[in-house]
Amino acid sequence: MKKLLVLLCLLAVFNAFSQNKPAYLIFRMDGSQATWTELAEKAAVSNVVLFGELHNNPICHWLQFELTQSLFNAVGQKLVLGAEMFETDNQLLLNEYLDGKVAAKNFEAEAKLWPNYKTDYKPLVDFAKDNKIRFVGTNIPRRYAALVNKSGFEALSELSQDALSLMPPLPMPYDSALPGYKAMLTMGGHVSPNLPKAQAVKDATMAWFILQNYAPGRIFLHFNGAYHSDNYEGIVWYLNHYRPGTKILTISSIESDDLNQPGDDIKGKADYIIVIPSSMTKTH
Repeated sequence: MKKLLVLLCLLAVFNAFSQNKPAYLIFRMDGSQATWTELAEKAAVSNVVLFGELHNNPICHWLQFELTQSLFNAVGQKLVLGAEMFETDNQLLLNEYLDGKVAAKNFEAEAKLWPNYKTDYKPLVDFAKDNKIRFVGTNIPRRYAALVNKSGFEALSELSQDALSLMPPLPMPYDSALPGYKAMLTMGGHVSPNLPKAQAVKDATMAWFILQNYAPGRIFLHFNGAYHSDNYEGIVWYLNHYRPGTKILTISSIESDDLNQPGDDIKGKADYIIVIPSSMTKTH
Protein backbone atom coordinates (compact mmCIF):
# COMPACT_ATOMS: atom_id res chain seq x y z
CA MET A 1 0.00 0.00 0.00
CA LYS A 2 2.84 2.35 0.89
CA LYS A 3 4.51 1.71 -2.49
CA LEU A 4 1.23 2.46 -4.24
CA LEU A 5 0.91 5.79 -2.41
CA VAL A 6 4.49 6.73 -3.33
CA LEU A 7 3.82 5.85 -6.96
CA LEU A 8 0.63 7.92 -7.01
CA CYS A 9 2.50 10.88 -5.50
CA LEU A 10 5.24 10.61 -8.12
CA LEU A 11 2.66 10.46 -10.90
CA ALA A 12 0.92 13.54 -9.49
CA VAL A 13 4.22 15.46 -9.38
CA PHE A 14 5.11 14.39 -12.93
CA ASN A 15 1.68 15.40 -14.15
CA ALA A 16 1.99 18.82 -12.49
CA PHE A 17 5.37 19.41 -14.14
CA SER A 18 4.12 18.23 -17.51
CA GLN A 19 1.36 20.83 -17.36
CA ASN A 20 3.74 23.74 -16.71
CA LYS A 21 3.65 26.43 -19.34
CA PRO A 22 7.05 28.14 -19.49
CA ALA A 23 7.02 31.68 -20.84
CA TYR A 24 10.20 31.09 -22.88
CA LEU A 25 13.12 28.77 -23.57
CA ILE A 26 16.61 29.78 -24.68
CA PHE A 27 18.67 28.03 -27.33
CA ARG A 28 22.26 28.43 -28.48
CA MET A 29 23.15 29.06 -32.11
CA ASP A 30 23.69 25.31 -32.66
CA GLY A 31 20.14 24.55 -31.52
CA SER A 32 21.07 23.19 -28.09
CA GLN A 33 19.18 24.46 -25.07
CA ALA A 34 20.76 27.07 -22.81
CA THR A 35 19.87 28.90 -19.61
CA TRP A 36 19.26 32.52 -18.72
CA THR A 37 22.23 32.40 -16.35
CA GLU A 38 24.53 31.33 -19.16
CA LEU A 39 23.26 34.08 -21.46
CA ALA A 40 23.71 36.74 -18.77
CA GLU A 41 27.24 35.55 -17.97
CA LYS A 42 28.24 35.66 -21.64
CA ALA A 43 26.75 39.13 -21.98
CA ALA A 44 28.81 40.34 -19.01
CA VAL A 45 32.08 39.59 -20.85
CA SER A 46 31.06 41.13 -24.19
CA ASN A 47 31.76 44.59 -25.58
CA VAL A 48 28.42 45.02 -27.34
CA VAL A 49 25.22 43.06 -26.71
CA LEU A 50 22.51 43.32 -29.35
CA PHE A 51 19.16 42.27 -27.89
CA GLY A 52 16.94 41.57 -30.89
CA GLU A 53 13.33 41.88 -29.84
CA LEU A 54 9.85 41.32 -31.16
CA HIS A 55 8.55 44.84 -30.68
CA ASN A 56 5.16 43.90 -29.22
CA ASN A 57 6.22 40.92 -27.10
CA PRO A 58 6.10 41.38 -23.30
CA ILE A 59 8.58 38.56 -22.63
CA CYS A 60 11.22 40.33 -24.71
CA HIS A 61 10.72 43.57 -22.80
CA TRP A 62 10.75 41.86 -19.42
CA LEU A 63 13.98 40.01 -20.25
CA GLN A 64 15.54 43.21 -21.57
CA PHE A 65 14.93 44.80 -18.19
CA GLU A 66 16.26 41.73 -16.38
CA LEU A 67 19.44 41.73 -18.49
CA THR A 68 19.89 45.46 -17.91
CA GLN A 69 19.66 44.91 -14.16
CA SER A 70 21.99 41.92 -14.31
CA LEU A 71 24.66 43.78 -16.27
CA PHE A 72 24.37 46.83 -14.03
CA ASN A 73 24.93 44.58 -11.03
CA ALA A 74 28.04 43.23 -12.77
CA VAL A 75 29.66 46.43 -14.07
CA GLY A 76 27.72 49.33 -12.54
CA GLN A 77 28.05 52.63 -14.39
CA LYS A 78 30.29 51.05 -17.02
CA LEU A 79 27.04 49.88 -18.59
CA VAL A 80 25.69 51.96 -21.49
CA LEU A 81 22.21 51.47 -22.93
CA GLY A 82 21.04 52.33 -26.42
CA ALA A 83 18.06 51.67 -28.62
CA GLU A 84 16.69 51.72 -32.14
CA MET A 85 13.54 53.29 -30.69
CA PHE A 86 15.26 56.67 -30.14
CA GLU A 87 16.63 58.73 -33.01
CA THR A 88 19.91 60.59 -32.94
CA ASP A 89 18.26 64.02 -33.20
CA ASN A 90 16.45 63.34 -29.91
CA GLN A 91 19.68 62.81 -27.92
CA LEU A 92 19.71 66.28 -26.39
CA LEU A 93 16.16 65.87 -25.11
CA LEU A 94 16.91 62.36 -23.88
CA ASN A 95 20.00 63.62 -22.03
CA GLU A 96 18.02 66.44 -20.44
CA TYR A 97 15.47 63.95 -19.15
CA LEU A 98 18.13 61.56 -17.84
CA ASP A 99 19.87 64.45 -16.08
CA GLY A 100 16.63 65.56 -14.44
CA LYS A 101 16.55 68.87 -16.30
CA VAL A 102 13.14 68.28 -17.90
CA ALA A 103 10.07 66.57 -16.49
CA ALA A 104 8.76 63.28 -17.83
CA LYS A 105 5.63 64.95 -19.24
CA ASN A 106 7.74 67.40 -21.27
CA PHE A 107 10.09 64.69 -22.49
CA GLU A 108 7.22 62.43 -23.51
CA ALA A 109 5.39 65.27 -25.24
CA GLU A 110 8.37 66.39 -27.32
CA ALA A 111 10.31 63.19 -28.07
CA LYS A 112 9.39 60.97 -31.01
CA LEU A 113 8.31 58.02 -28.87
CA TRP A 114 6.96 54.71 -30.07
CA PRO A 115 3.31 53.90 -29.18
CA ASN A 116 4.43 51.26 -26.67
CA TYR A 117 6.99 53.52 -24.97
CA LYS A 118 5.30 53.66 -21.59
CA THR A 119 4.86 49.90 -21.22
CA ASP A 120 8.02 48.66 -22.93
CA TYR A 121 10.82 51.25 -23.07
CA LYS A 122 10.10 53.73 -20.28
CA PRO A 123 11.21 51.18 -17.62
CA LEU A 124 14.61 50.95 -19.36
CA VAL A 125 14.99 54.72 -19.74
CA ASP A 126 13.99 55.28 -16.12
CA PHE A 127 16.43 52.58 -14.97
CA ALA A 128 19.17 54.55 -16.71
CA LYS A 129 17.93 57.79 -15.13
CA ASP A 130 17.72 56.32 -11.63
CA ASN A 131 21.16 54.70 -11.85
CA LYS A 132 22.90 57.55 -13.69
CA ILE A 133 23.97 55.54 -16.71
CA ARG A 134 23.97 56.68 -20.34
CA PHE A 135 21.13 55.92 -22.71
CA VAL A 136 21.89 56.56 -26.36
CA GLY A 137 19.46 57.12 -29.21
CA THR A 138 21.13 55.29 -32.09
CA ASN A 139 18.67 55.31 -34.99
CA ILE A 140 18.87 57.67 -37.95
CA PRO A 141 16.05 60.26 -38.01
CA ARG A 142 13.25 58.65 -39.96
CA ARG A 143 13.05 61.52 -42.46
CA TYR A 144 16.53 60.63 -43.70
CA ALA A 145 15.73 56.94 -44.00
CA ALA A 146 12.68 57.96 -46.03
CA LEU A 147 14.92 60.13 -48.20
CA VAL A 148 17.18 57.16 -48.94
CA ASN A 149 14.15 55.01 -49.71
CA LYS A 150 13.03 57.61 -52.23
CA SER A 151 16.32 58.67 -53.83
CA GLY A 152 19.13 56.39 -52.65
CA PHE A 153 22.28 57.13 -50.66
CA GLU A 154 23.24 59.92 -53.06
CA ALA A 155 20.51 62.18 -51.63
CA LEU A 156 22.27 62.29 -48.26
CA SER A 157 25.22 64.20 -49.73
CA GLU A 158 22.93 67.18 -50.31
CA LEU A 159 22.14 67.57 -46.60
CA SER A 160 23.64 70.17 -44.26
CA GLN A 161 26.55 69.44 -41.96
CA ASP A 162 24.15 69.55 -39.01
CA ALA A 163 22.09 66.81 -40.63
CA LEU A 164 25.15 64.75 -41.52
CA SER A 165 26.27 64.81 -37.87
CA LEU A 166 23.25 62.60 -37.09
CA MET A 167 24.53 59.69 -39.19
CA PRO A 168 27.80 57.92 -40.06
CA PRO A 169 30.33 59.57 -42.35
CA LEU A 170 29.60 59.46 -46.06
CA PRO A 171 29.90 57.48 -48.21
CA MET A 172 28.33 54.71 -46.14
CA PRO A 173 29.50 51.19 -46.89
CA TYR A 174 26.83 48.88 -48.25
CA ASP A 175 26.78 45.21 -49.26
CA SER A 176 23.74 44.58 -51.44
CA ALA A 177 24.57 40.84 -51.49
CA LEU A 178 23.72 40.33 -47.82
CA PRO A 179 20.80 37.86 -47.73
CA GLY A 180 18.68 40.04 -45.46
CA TYR A 181 18.87 42.99 -47.82
CA LYS A 182 18.31 40.84 -50.91
CA ALA A 183 15.22 39.28 -49.32
CA MET A 184 13.63 42.70 -48.87
CA LEU A 185 13.32 43.03 -52.64
CA THR A 186 11.13 39.92 -52.79
CA MET A 187 8.65 40.94 -50.11
CA GLY A 188 5.83 41.34 -52.63
CA GLY A 189 3.83 44.36 -53.67
CA HIS A 190 5.45 47.55 -54.91
CA VAL A 191 8.87 47.55 -53.25
CA SER A 192 11.28 50.37 -53.92
CA PRO A 193 14.69 49.14 -55.11
CA ASN A 194 16.09 51.52 -52.49
CA LEU A 195 14.27 49.80 -49.61
CA PRO A 196 17.31 47.68 -48.59
CA LYS A 197 19.41 50.85 -48.63
CA ALA A 198 16.94 52.53 -46.27
CA GLN A 199 17.30 49.54 -43.96
CA ALA A 200 21.07 49.65 -44.28
CA VAL A 201 21.25 53.34 -43.39
CA LYS A 202 19.46 52.51 -40.14
CA ASP A 203 21.79 49.59 -39.42
CA ALA A 204 24.86 51.68 -40.20
CA THR A 205 23.72 54.56 -37.99
CA MET A 206 22.95 52.27 -35.07
CA ALA A 207 26.35 50.59 -35.36
CA TRP A 208 28.16 53.92 -35.69
CA PHE A 209 26.55 55.49 -32.62
CA ILE A 210 27.01 52.32 -30.58
CA LEU A 211 30.74 52.54 -31.27
CA GLN A 212 30.86 56.30 -30.74
CA ASN A 213 29.54 55.73 -27.23
CA TYR A 214 31.50 52.60 -26.40
CA ALA A 215 34.88 52.59 -24.66
CA PRO A 216 37.10 49.71 -23.52
CA GLY A 217 35.96 48.26 -20.21
CA ARG A 218 32.34 49.15 -20.84
CA ILE A 219 29.39 47.08 -22.02
CA PHE A 220 26.96 48.57 -24.52
CA LEU A 221 23.55 46.89 -24.33
CA HIS A 222 21.49 47.75 -27.40
CA PHE A 223 17.79 47.11 -28.01
CA ASN A 224 16.65 46.63 -31.58
CA GLY A 225 14.23 44.67 -33.71
CA ALA A 226 15.63 41.18 -34.17
CA TYR A 227 15.74 41.63 -37.95
CA HIS A 228 18.42 44.32 -37.50
CA SER A 229 20.92 41.80 -36.10
CA ASP A 230 19.68 38.31 -37.05
CA ASN A 231 22.07 36.00 -38.88
CA TYR A 232 24.96 38.30 -37.93
CA GLU A 233 23.93 40.79 -40.59
CA GLY A 234 22.64 44.35 -40.31
CA ILE A 235 24.10 46.09 -37.26
CA VAL A 236 26.59 43.24 -36.75
CA TRP A 237 28.00 43.65 -40.27
CA TYR A 238 28.47 47.38 -39.73
CA LEU A 239 30.03 46.97 -36.27
CA ASN A 240 32.56 44.58 -37.77
CA HIS A 241 33.19 46.99 -40.65
CA TYR A 242 33.68 50.07 -38.51
CA ARG A 243 35.62 48.37 -35.71
CA PRO A 244 36.86 44.84 -36.46
CA GLY A 245 37.48 42.74 -33.38
CA THR A 246 34.57 44.12 -31.35
CA LYS A 247 33.30 41.32 -29.10
CA ILE A 248 29.62 41.14 -30.00
CA LEU A 249 26.92 38.97 -28.43
CA THR A 250 23.66 38.67 -30.35
CA ILE A 251 20.27 37.69 -28.98
CA SER A 252 17.28 36.98 -31.18
CA SER A 253 13.62 36.41 -30.32
CA ILE A 254 11.09 34.25 -32.11
CA GLU A 255 7.63 32.87 -31.45
CA SER A 256 6.83 29.17 -31.83
CA ASP A 257 3.86 26.87 -31.31
CA ASP A 258 6.22 24.32 -29.72
CA LEU A 259 8.89 25.73 -27.41
CA ASN A 260 10.82 22.47 -27.29
CA GLN A 261 10.88 22.06 -31.08
CA PRO A 262 11.20 25.55 -32.57
CA GLY A 263 12.69 24.19 -35.82
CA ASP A 264 16.09 24.04 -37.45
CA ASP A 265 15.79 27.56 -38.84
CA ILE A 266 16.87 28.97 -35.47
CA LYS A 267 20.35 27.56 -36.00
CA GLY A 268 22.84 30.28 -36.81
CA LYS A 269 20.30 33.05 -36.22
CA ALA A 270 22.10 34.47 -33.17
CA ASP A 271 24.35 33.47 -30.29
CA TYR A 272 21.22 32.97 -28.20
CA ILE A 273 17.64 32.62 -29.40
CA ILE A 274 14.74 33.25 -27.03
CA VAL A 275 11.76 31.14 -28.07
CA ILE A 276 8.39 32.41 -26.85
CA PRO A 277 4.94 30.79 -27.17
CA SER A 278 3.01 32.04 -30.19
CA SER A 279 0.00 32.51 -27.93
CA MET A 280 1.79 35.06 -25.75
CA THR A 281 -0.22 38.25 -25.32
CA LYS A 282 1.01 41.38 -27.12
CA THR A 283 1.77 44.79 -25.66
CA HIS A 284 0.20 46.72 -28.56
